[in-house]
Parts: sequence; structure tokens; C-alpha cells
Amino acid sequence: MKSATRRGLRVRVGGVGVSALVAVGVGLAPGAAADVQSEQWYLGPMQADKMWKVSTGEGVKVAVLDTGVNPSTPTLKGQVLADEVPQQVAYGATDDYRGHGTTMAELIAGTGAGGGVQGLAPGVKIIPYRVQLRSLTGAENKKTTAPAEAIKAAADTDVKIINMSFGDPTYDPDIKEAVAYAASKGKLLIAGVGNDGDSVEGNIGYPAAAPYVLGISSMDKDSNISEFSSHGNYVDLVAPGEGIPGYCRPSFDSYCHGIEGTSVSTAIASASAALIWSAHPDWTANQVTRALIETASRTWPKDDPTRSSGYGTIRPRKVLENADYDAGPAYSDPLAKWNEEEGEKLVTEIPPASAASPSATASSQAPESSSDADKAAAGSKGEKTEKVAAESSGDDDSTLWIALGAAAAVAVVGGGVFALLRARRAT
Repeated sequence: MKSATRRGLRVRVGGVGVSALVAVGVGLAPGAAADVQSEQWYLGPMQADKMWKVSTGEGVKVAVLDTGVNPSTPTLKGQVLADEVPQQVAYGATDDYRGHGTTMAELIAGTGAGGGVQGLAPGVKIIPYRVQLRSLTGAENKKTTAPAEAIKAAADTDVKIINMSFGDPTYDPDIKEAVAYAASKGKLLIAGVGNDGDSVEGNIGYPAAAPYVLGISSMDKDSNISEFSSHGNYVDLVAPGEGIPGYCRPSFDSYCHGIEGTSVSTAIASASAALIWSAHPDWTANQVTRALIETASRTWPKDDPTRSSGYGTIRPRKVLENADYDAGPAYSDPLAKWNEEEGEKLVTEIPPASAASPSATASSQAPESSSDADKAAAGSKGEKTEKVAAESSGDDDSTLWIALGAAAAVAVVGGGVFALLRARRAT
């Protein structure tokens, strides 16, 4: 049965599709830790406990551009730095009118306190932004920041990652310009590819379809690409996006069961990137991206991404378990390739004209991992029901899934930061 779609978030209750914008009758009290956190099925397969011994995301700030973030939930207390939101875009930042933005923040950085959602990167700090979405109308919408403006404002701060769990199929030149600007500032931009996969082929909207943005698809705990997940040229990687607890109303008195959508996948992808960047604070966005791509699990050639799964499933543990992991050159875009349609090769590397910035540490490219044999769990390339490659854990025989994609390349040129052009796959 198809679920009703909400821009980036769905929820199932009792097997019936219910819009996440509507109050849901079945909830789970935040204090019921065993129930809430046991629903976060991906934490075990990802070996979160093992990763947290190396990195919790400490020192990394993530901008959450969404419906606002409530900083007062038990699991987010002390995790949200509202004072760091630029004043010109601060309206409503901590007044989440739907619960969506707070869910994303908890999935990224929740501490699990009070039995709440356990974030994958509990050391991360969240910078909240409320942006104009279709679910916000009237006077409140007029007072709220446009997405492009929020992206630019976040780019001028010290956040490393910009999480965008929203999208629109309409081409938006303002967002395209804003993400290019953010990429030029060395930010890693991550967005969901959308929830229209079961209705429209390739209906991937902005910002996921814009250059420099990692488009994240969704999968379930059986390693199937979610039926609802949009598919097409702009899918970069996949992360869990089904059967996860979250808020579907702004009362924040209980969680709803079975939240699903590429919004969820985006938040988990952002947390994965934060774990890696925290462990390697001198890396650039290019290097974090390359590490995610190189260690992704797949059963197809790395240079032949699929329309459903992109480059494969994210495995941040494969980076964190190797203290000497080689993430490749700081100034080279790991996604740049021949643009066959235009008949020209895109620039992929520019040496620094001056001393590298503190976040730029060049090294040679890492080889594709891993020590574990990837199981053949992939179906026909390009099918929306495609199974993504799974890794057998040597510790508990659980299956490791999680996917993420690639980011914009950045290089220091003439004392400034210059974004290298990212090649999008030809249609």
C-alpha cells in the first residue's frame, strides 16, 4: 500500500498510509526508551557503538534547514545552538510547526536522553533554520526565510554540513546559485531525492538535482530500495529511510511509529558524514565525499552508478576503523568525469595557488575496500525495487546498510575557496 506523501517525510500507522502533516493517533511516549531506540534498526547493523568509540561527531556543526527545530526535547537539550543562527534568517528557527525538523535533528544528534531518539552522531551540534515550505502558509510563511537565502546564510558560518530534507520538482535558479555558493565555501550539502519513485520516473527535485548536492535515496531494513524513493540521474547514495520513530505532530509528547521518507535518509547520511569529518577534521568536503564513495558497498562497478542506488550503501565504519585511512587529494572532485553529452572533459583538479587552508590536507586516493566480501544482494540495475549490496558483519552476523553520496569539490585558489564543477550523469 502506498503511503501519503509529505515533502520528504512519510509515516505509517497500523499499516495505513497517513500524511505526516496530520495528527496520528498511535504514538510512542518519549520515555519508552526500549521501544523507541529498538525501532532504530540501523544502529546495530551500522555498529554504532563501535563507531562511537572512535567518533561521535564532536566538533562538527550541522545546519538543519527544515520546519524549525525544537531544542527542548529531552534528547536535544544542549544539542541545538540557536544563538548561532544568523539574525537575518533566525525567524522561527526554534519553533517547529510540524515536528519534521526536530525529527531530523534528533536522528543526527540526539543523545537518547529521556528515552528519546538516539542520534547517529550524538557529538554533533545542530544549527536550526526554518525555511519556507509548502506546508507553511500565510503570514508565517512570509516571515520565514526562503531556502536559497538560508543556504547562503549557513554557508557564511562555520557549519560543515547543510542538511536539506526537502525538495521541489520545479527548477529553482536561486537554489542552484545558493548551493554553488555554499560549495565554494567548502560546505557538504546533502538532500533527499524525494518520495515520488512509485509514481513518476526520475522526478528528482531541487536541491537534490542541483550540482554540488548529494542526492540521498532510501532503503528498508531488508536492503530493498524503498518503493517510494525517487530514482534517476541524481541519486548519489542510499541510507535507511523506513520504519523509524519520529514526530508527526508539533506537540512533541510522543513519537509516531514507522516514519519513512528520503528526509530520514538524508539525516542519517549527514550524521554519517559528520562522524567521519570529526575523526578527520583537516579533511576537505572532497575527502569526506571520496571516503564515503570508496567505502560504499555495491555489487556494480564504482564508475557506473545506478539510478536507484547511486554509488552504493554508506559504511562510515570502514573509514573510522582505519586511523590511517587515505582519503585522496583535497582539491579533486571525486565525481568529476567525462561529460559525453557536451564532448568535453571537466576540470577535476586545481593545485592550490597559496598555502592550503586548515581543512585541506592532500593525500593519494584510497582504494576501494573492504576486507569483508560484499554479498550479492543487488538486483537489476536501475530498478526501483533493486536490492543494494549488503555487508556481512564479522561481529554479530548483522547486515550493514547505509548509503551516502558525494559532495562538491573545493580548492583553495588565489587565497580564496573555489568550487570545482561537479559532473552530473548524462540522461
